Parts: sequence; C-alpha cells; structure tokens
Amino acid sequence: MTRLLVSRRLRRVAVASVLVVFTAIAWRVGRAELEPDSNDRQVALAVTALLRSEHLTGHPLDNEIADRALTLYLKTLDPRKLYFYQSDVDSFRAEQNDLVKDIRRGDIKLGYRVFRTFLERLDERVKLADEFINAKHDFTVDEDIVRDPETSHYPKSPAEARELWRKNIKFDLLVLKADEVTAKEEKAKGKADKDDAVFKEPPVDPRERLTRRYHSIAKQMHQTSHDDLLEMFLTSITTSYDPHSTYMSPSTLENFEIQMRLQLDGIGAQLQWQDGYTVVNKIIPGGAADKDKRLKEKDKVVGVGQGTSGEVVDVVDMKLSDVVQLIRGKRGTVVRLEVIPFGKAERKVYDITRAQIELHDSEARSEIVEDTRDGRKIKIGVIDLPSFYMDMEGARRNVPEFKSTTRDVSRLLKDFKDQQVDAVIIDLRRNGGGSLTEAINLTGLFIDEGPIVQVKDKDNRRQQYNDLEKGTSWDGPLVVLTSKLSASASEIFAGAIQDYQRGLIVGDKHTHGKGTVQSLLNLGQQLFQMPNAPPLGALKITMQQFYRPNGDSTQNRGVNADIALPWLTNELDIGESDLEYALAFDRIEPVRYERLNMVDKGTIDRLDQLSKQRQKSSTDFQKVLRNIDRYHQQKAKKTVTLNEKRFLAERAEINADKETDDEIEHATDPNRPVFDAKQFYNREAVNITLDYLQQIKLARLN
Repeated sequence: MTRLLVSRRLRRVAVASVLVVFTAIAWRVGRAELEPDSNDRQVALAVTALLRSEHLTGHPLDNEIADRALTLYLKTLDPRKLYFYQSDVDSFRAEQNDLVKDIRRGDIKLGYRVFRTFLERLDERVKLADEFINAKHDFTVDEDIVRDPETSHYPKSPAEARELWRKNIKFDLLVLKADEVTAKEEKAKGKADKDDAVFKEPPVDPRERLTRRYHSIAKQMHQTSHDDLLEMFLTSITTSYDPHSTYMSPSTLENFEIQMRLQLDGIGAQLQWQDGYTVVNKIIPGGAADKDKRLKEKDKVVGVGQGTSGEVVDVVDMKLSDVVQLIRGKRGTVVRLEVIPFGKAERKVYDITRAQIELHDSEARSEIVEDTRDGRKIKIGVIDLPSFYMDMEGARRNVPEFKSTTRDVSRLLKDFKDQQVDAVIIDLRRNGGGSLTEAINLTGLFIDEGPIVQVKDKDNRRQQYNDLEKGTSWDGPLVVLTSKLSASASEIFAGAIQDYQRGLIVGDKHTHGKGTVQSLLNLGQQLFQMPNAPPLGALKITMQQFYRPNGDSTQNRGVNADIALPWLTNELDIGESDLEYALAFDRIEPVRYERLNMVDKGTIDRLDQLSKQRQKSSTDFQKVLRNIDRYHQQKAKKTVTLNEKRFLAERAEINADKETDDEIEHATDPNRPVFDAKQFYNREAVNITLDYLQQIKLARLN
C-alpha cells in the first residue's frame, strides 16, 4: 500500500512531464555544460516530494534543512577546507534563503554554481601545488599544520591560500617519506610482502607522484557528469534528514543491485584508483580474468577497447566508475585491455571474454575449528557472514532458489550437524547489514517461531515481524561476534538473539547503532509505472525505525555485547552516533516472546570474569590496550608537526589516521580467511565458547 500511495504522489509531480523526461534521456551523451537540465528538475522534484511526504521524521523542507544541505555539500566537495575561499562560502550562504523555494520547484542551480566555483578554485590550487611541489622546503623548522577540519577555516585571501598549500604540500611530502621509511623497515624485518610494489616497481620520485595525484584529481573532477553532480547535491539534501537517506544515480543503483544479488557480467577483477591509474586490486576466483591467467593484481589498466577490433580508449586519469562501465558488458562479448604489467614498462593488450561472475566475497562461508577441553575434542562451527544479501530481482520474478543469506546459512548449518559440531559461532564483525527480510528469516533458523523485530513509521503505526517457520536449523550453543562495524540487519539479528537469551554476544562494547529502515524507490518506475521507464535512479529513504522484541531501538546505541573485548574499532568514530543528523534512540512497548534461557546473567558474569583473567596475562591484549591509549593521545592533537624528525618519530609510535584505515581495511578484507583460530582475538572468542560449553555442562549436572 505504501508503494502505491507513493506512486500516486509522484505521478502528480510528473503530470505533463513525461515527454520532457524522455527527451532528456539523451542527457548523458558527451560532456554537457555544467548547467541544470530538464532531467535534473524532474528528479529533484520527485526526491523532494518524497522527502516531504514519506520521511520518518516528517521534517519540513525548511531553512534548517537548507542550512544542513549546503554545509554537507561543501564538506563533500572540500572536506578539509583547502579549495574554497571564505568569501565563496559567504556568497553561497547569501543564496541559502532561496534554496528552499528553488528545490521545491526542482531548481538546483545553486548546486551547479557551487560546483563551478569549486572547479575554478581547484584549478587555482593545482597551480599552487605545482609551485610548492617543486619548491625547496626546510623540514627542520618547527611549524604545524591544522588537520582537524572542525578547527580549521577557509582561507580569507590568496596569501592565506598560498600559506595553507605550502604547508599542505610539505605535509604530503612528509607522509610519502614516512611511508617509504616504514616500508624499508618492514622489509628489513622480513614483514613486507614479497610482491610489495615499493620494492618491485622502480621508485617514483615523491614530487612526481604528488604532481600526478593533484593533476589527476583535477581531471577527474572536470569529468563530473550531470548524474554525478545531481547525486552529490541531492544526497546533501537527503542526508540532511538522516545519514541513510540518499539519492542513487542510475549507475549507483545498478551497483547496489549487483551487490545484493552477488553476481554480474564482466571480467572478474576488482579495480581501484591510484594517482590517476586504474589498478587491479584483486582477481575474483573463477572469473573470466582468473581463467585467462594473464591479468594480475597490481597491473595498471591504461586502455579499454570493445570487441576484437574496437578502438582502444585511453583511460589514464579517467574516473574509476567510467572505466568500470567500459569493462563491464554482456557475457560472451570480448573486451580488450591495454595493460602495463606490474613491475614492467612495456604495454600489453589482453582480449578477455566477459562471463557471469559470482561475487562470493560477500556470501556466507564456514569453517570448523577443533579444540580440546578436559580431554575431550570439541568442534566449533564458524560462519563468517559479511552481509545480509538477497537477489531482490530474482525474488520478484519468483526465480527458483534465488540467492539468499538464509538459504546459504541453512545449508552450512546442516553440514555442521552432519559433522556433529558442539557449538556455532556467527561472525558479524564486518557485516554492515542488507536485507531486512533476510535478517528476520536468518534469526528464525535459531528460534522456534516468535517476533523478531518491530517497526514504527512516522504516523506511529507499529508492526511486528515474526519468524513463522516452525522448528530450527540449530538449537545448540550459539555465540555471535559483533563489532562497531556490525550494523542494521546485523543488529536486528544480534538484538533478537540477546532478547530471547538464545546465545552470547561477544565483541566490541556495542554495535554500530543503525536502527532505521530504508525503502528503495526506483524513480523511473514510480513516476511512469511502465516496464521500460527511463533510468532516473532511485531514492533510498528512511521510512521506519526498528525495535527489538524488548522494545528498545538499536538506533544510535546499538546492541551491547554480553562480553566486550578490547579492540581499536571500539574507539573509532564510525558509529551511528558519530554521524551528522543521526536520529535519536527511543523505546516502545515490548511484545510478548518466550525467553529460551540459554544464557543468563550469572553465566555471562562468570564467562566475562574468565575472559578478563586471560586478557590480563595476554601480551597481545595488553599491547592492544597500549595502542588504544596512544591512539587517543594522537587523535586528541588538532595539529601535526611539519618538522621531519619529530614527524617521523610520532609516526613511528602510532599513526592514528593509518590505524583507522588499516583497521577498517582489515575488517572488510575479502581475502582474509574465514576464521584464523590462531589469531589471539579469535582465540579468545574460541576460549569463551569453550567456557560457555563447560558452563552448560555444569548447569545440566546440577
């Protein structure tokens, strides 16, 4: 019913505009001038109409939203305040009062004006970068640079801009020097990867590397399309309501749907942008490139041609998303890649036939860990679950055995039972969420019927979603590993398991804290209600908030661990409460559900005590605590020294920025093993599980 009402509202917005939008589909051919077009107007009208009528908060599209939107848009373009002058920002603010009435009628001219000014300033700053990259710097001088955007300010004059960029380039050069020093030290200690680019490729002069980086960034920003700009500006408006309401351009929507169904047509290579080059980050096992064997990780893709004879297009300095679109294509067709192999200078051309690729990195994987306790061999089945995925298109078309989390986990649990495991660990530490339906269905594998989650909309209408399937796939001991990266659907699952006293929650102090529900509204289909509607992207809009069976929302607070373990993710500013304009925690009436009493407070207290005793005697956990202290000390500093000796000394102790990046990269690394039982944190999780099994045994004896 909600979808039907939304469609009717949108059709009123779109009256007399069908022909306009269809003729505007020619929009994206070639490089258009940076002026709003008719397609922008229709999409903006649809998005703002939906925000006003459907968003959970019911917040009006007013001056407060306009102020938030402009602030977020400026942060998107210039997060460190390196490009705009204060006078630029003041002139934008002068137009802010007109922004509300403009966007209500679909006029987003301010978004374009801000971006045109940004490109002008970008070109000016690249010239400054060139000047200071090639200048002499005195690295013995004691001076600092402000690195905290909240305490920095936009330059007020060309002189201030020059000084800001002198320090910025000096900082960049120091970072490259520190990276080189670290790499050499790791090589000397035998820690560096034998294939590390620092040692296989000829060394690149830091000045040359920085020059290439800034010029490449400028070129890419000048390639910004109407779709890109529209997505940036409208998302600044949508995220002014809450962090999770976003506008997706047609290409972003396509990527989202690919991620949910875990398959696409292409060559099977993950790509990343590095200083203007498209670099192969990973070859997907079983994909076309993997079977072809010629394309390797760290190769640079510098040209792409279609078919066996199509012109090879130079993709150096091209936006990564555009390169990806050139490489993707219908299975069975040929794409030709011009490649600079890693560590070499000559170029080669590989012709690769595209094929269907299964994205196994995001699907459930399992491993059985064996241990011994009291002379008895114990088997623990571990399931690593990176996301709650579901092939939504397959589900809509009633495709038999469409891809889903619940189906995959059910199969793994059956295998565990066949191998007679004693306990199961579900690892959600890198699971950022996904399908609400799958979170409900997955929980149902561990409980025998009952409410899993409640939702409430802006009109305070409440609805509960139950597990309706009788029976369970696993009724034995259960441990759920979570972190601050565990969000949304992960929190529904963990919250229900905790409320039912079905299993132990172990990990960071609390999960991410995303307790809102988004609906994905395809704007083309909503507007025109026809099979071949134009690709206008989609609005992911927050329409509901979800609550645990006990009535608590997971919003902002997350799900607290029964047993918390020290780890850096606990300390990172990556939770919902760290996001701008996040909705508040609240509570509703609980629903009736039957607690299973497989975990009680006495058990948790005993297990926590045993874990803390092990942590105190663990040199690894004590090192984690020391690193956390140093991380907080460095993070508290608002400035960074530009004195080389002091800079390198501080970086040698701990690099807060790098620690954050490394921790997130490790947590989301698709190449990591299912569960490294020898790693000390995982080892402690296994020990807690073994303690839990022992407590269950003692309870039965009593």
